[in-house]
Amino acid sequence: QVRLVESGGGLVQAGGSLRLSCAVSGPTFSSYAMGWFRQVPGKEREFVAAITWNGGSTYYADSVKGRFTISRDNAKNTVYLQMNSLKPEDTAVYYCAHRGLTSLSSSAYAEDGYDYWGQGTQVTVSS
Repeated sequence: QVRLVESGGGLVQAGGSLRLSCAVSGPTFSSYAMGWFRQVPGKEREFVAAITWNGGSTYYADSVKGRFTISRDNAKNTVYLQMNSLKPEDTAVYYCAHRGLTSLSSSAYAEDGYDYWGQGTQVTVSS
């Protein structure tokens, strides 16, 4: 069983930064790719970023490219999302997801490309 716990969300002004963390329990964290998604009420969950098992490749949504950075520390079983130059439209609940595969492909952009999810952490960006 894999358990994911996000932290680091909060309220920040536009232009500010936040760093989300996702602590993963389970013996296989370092073997699998990970991702971040976000969701606002009334909308579908959308892809934000993903990273391969060793951090060698990353994917980003166009809306966050150049502002957000995904990284991981396999020694700490943790994946991070550094969010800079935040905008009000970044306001959402952010979810960490375990991919179940080592690599990234087109399926990494979709929810069904992941097998375990965290409970989410709220990020609110004020204008």
